[in-house]
Amino acid sequence: MIELIDPQRCTGCNICVLACPTNVFAPVPGQAPLIARQNDCQTCFMCEVYCPEDALFVAPYADRLATPVEIADQTRQWLGSYRSAVGWGKGRASTASDDQSYHLLGKY
Repeated sequence: MIELIDPQRCTGCNICVLACPTNVFAPVPGQAPLIARQNDCQTCFMCEVYCPEDALFVAPYADRLATPVEIADQTRQWLGSYRSAVGWGKGRASTASDDQSYHLLGKY
């Protein structure tokens, strides 16, 4: 579930607002958007993967909010980690060729 937008990294581009399929964010002119409807978050990571500044933290919990301790412990080390893992962003290598999920369909 979306937990945080880092105001130091966010440029207010609102790409996350456009990328979110469940309308979780509310744009704020000249500032980082607000997480206005957090409970509508489906933990799809679309906002995080499209954020060009690695300013979002989506916790991997789809069924609950992260605790303040979890956010404090994880946020700084995990900002941008999903984009990095999939190889999105300047200076990152695509990991698409490492995907082995096609094996799941091999029997059909």
